[in-house]
Amino acid sequence: MPLPTIATPTFELELPSTGKTVEYRPFLVKEEKVLLYALESENQKQITNAVKTVIKSCVQTKGIKIETLPTFDIEYLFLNIRAKSVGEEIELNLICPDDGETEVPVTINVDDIDVRKNPDHDKQIKLDDNIMIEMKYPSLNEFVKENFDSENLDPEKSFELIASCVDKIYTEEEVWETANCTKKELMDFVEQMNSTQFRKLEQFFVTMPKLSYTVPVKNPVTGVESEVVLEGLASFFA
Repeated sequence: MPLPTIATPTFELELPSTGKTVEYRPFLVKEEKVLLYALESENQKQITNAVKTVIKSCVQTKGIKIETLPTFDIEYLFLNIRAKSVGEEIELNLICPDDGETEVPVTINVDDIDVRKNPDHDKQIKLDDNIMIEMKYPSLNEFVKENFDSENLDPEKSFELIASCVDKIYTEEEVWETANCTKKELMDFVEQMNSTQFRKLEQFFVTMPKLSYTVPVKNPVTGVESEVVLEGLASFFA
């Protein structure tokens, strides 16, 4: 006689980038094992593949291409999938900003964590009177590297990331799709910019939508009340 099948509940959320409703389920024990083994290995490729596998398996809505979703959509999806899988509350120890050393335990409900959008954020960047650039968001691979890689990106890698997120270059007469350009051509183009122009590209990343939550904390030693702002997925699993 076969063992019974355990029903898996499904949930819905709206993607922050488009407002499109996506149906998803919690990850199963077999998927959690894949994720844990990958994180323990500290192998970048394994972690990328594991995160991709878990999100793809858990998203039930057809036609969602995980690889092309903006980084903040992936963060929001992963956070909610994890919440429905292992619990809605996240427990953290935060350092009080007034003395920089006293730790206080806090509990955060996942439902209270939002994707904050900066009103100054713009994918269209005007380099000069003739040239405009349209940016795109980092890929799933970059999302994993930023959130789960123990080593920070070196300056050269950061430069490559910025160049790789240039989607289109256009003037009044012509449009260049960067998908048709080589990596060297893109790097050469970015290296032609002056510092002011390059800072405009950097600002795209600084103002990019991200998971954010402000936590009020009170230092038990000094009695000082302050706020700690958590941003990005990695902050909620520190």
